[in-house]
Amino acid sequence: MLRIAVVGSGPSGVYAAQTLVQQREVPGVRVDVLDRLPAPYGLVRYGVAPDHEKIKSLQGSLRAVLEDERIRFLGNVEVGGEALHSARLLELYHAVVYCVGAARDRLLGIPGEDLAGVHSATDFVAWYSGHPDAAAAAFDLAGVESAVVVGAGNVAVDVTRILARGAAELAPTDMPQPALGALAESGVRAVAMVARRGPSQAKFTTKELRELGTLPGVDARVEPAELALDPAYADPGAAAALPAVARRNVEALRGWAEGGATGAPRAITLRFYLRPSEVLGGPDGRVTGVRFERTTPDGLGGVTGTGTYEDVPAQLVLRSVGYRGVPLAGLPFDPVRGTVPHAAGRVLRAGRASVGEYVAGWIKRGPTGVIGTNRPCAKETASSLLQDAGRLARRELPGDPVDAMRAAGLRPVEWPGWLAVEAAEAELGRSLGRRSVKIPDWDGLLDAAGQA
Repeated sequence: MLRIAVVGSGPSGVYAAQTLVQQREVPGVRVDVLDRLPAPYGLVRYGVAPDHEKIKSLQGSLRAVLEDERIRFLGNVEVGGEALHSARLLELYHAVVYCVGAARDRLLGIPGEDLAGVHSATDFVAWYSGHPDAAAAAFDLAGVESAVVVGAGNVAVDVTRILARGAAELAPTDMPQPALGALAESGVRAVAMVARRGPSQAKFTTKELRELGTLPGVDARVEPAELALDPAYADPGAAAALPAVARRNVEALRGWAEGGATGAPRAITLRFYLRPSEVLGGPDGRVTGVRFERTTPDGLGGVTGTGTYEDVPAQLVLRSVGYRGVPLAGLPFDPVRGTVPHAAGRVLRAGRASVGEYVAGWIKRGPTGVIGTNRPCAKETASSLLQDAGRLARRELPGDPVDAMRAAGLRPVEWPGWLAVEAAEAELGRSLGRRSVKIPDWDGLLDAAGQA
């Protein structure tokens, strides 16, 4: 029997586990899916916006995989610490597949970024998604009238939408009660989402963009003069050469420019060709706005500064300019790419494949692609592992890895514990007159898991 550990229970980890147990070339494969959190599903649970229920329903597919009798979920197991370092993990399993994602957001690298009221979109998402690491965070939105979101990807669109939505629209979701209460008291009336390049280079999808334009009680605006800077806006030939999603984005924004304001209580404005140069603050150390430099297309797909500046007022600034992987203790790491060096998923140490160590997902390829991109990525890694199966299976293992984990002081949350968490969240929702509501703190999750 080949026993494999998959570190990470998000889509890449679950798809890797599924591929490994469903293949027929190597019989008797058993997979333990380990996660630092006591809850499975990774970014599907803690990254997908709570009002995107269709995407969140993917949890049902991931659940079906984790309920396979050949797969065991072990939550509340941190890999890389003193209790379970990478070398020890490899002693307990024939092979280990790391699917740990990209946990660190990129900085803007401008003065004033450390002012109070400036946050990463990652932290904001973690807070409204109920991630237990964000339990101590508090976003006081009552004194915020204007917010600036720096970035032009789907995460930037998500946080912009959540800031502009009414709390009544979010009440049917699984958003934690403290976050819902803070949004109910929000004073936000204007959200500016700002990109340094034009709409044809934006990373958001058209579906996400159009959703911003149909929010109830919200005016969706764009500056026509900024759209006109994009070569694809006025030139049909240039537009035809764009990828389909970029063409659709430009056309959708054309509709925004041609529409008029309705006098709605809240407004979202998409701004383009503005590059942040400084975060402005008041004497109390809190953010008051962002200074942007006007940019212009350079003819090569990039932009160049013009030396003209504009200040945009804000009491809240969220940066959403990408993610980076973080080193995992005991594994090699490429600090430039933010990934673990690999060949077809095999971890490379000093340029040579490390037998038994593999990677999949963002830590393998960088923070690119959508959820579905993880499936072929995981399959490639699983294929490499299975090619090595004969060599891997020769080594005898010491026994059930869970016994070793408990001996080291870890308290794994197995599947019955997770089902108890689900039941507790459903009961919490009923007590609040809502549907299932996330438990947002470590103690609450572990207490609920202990009821199994």
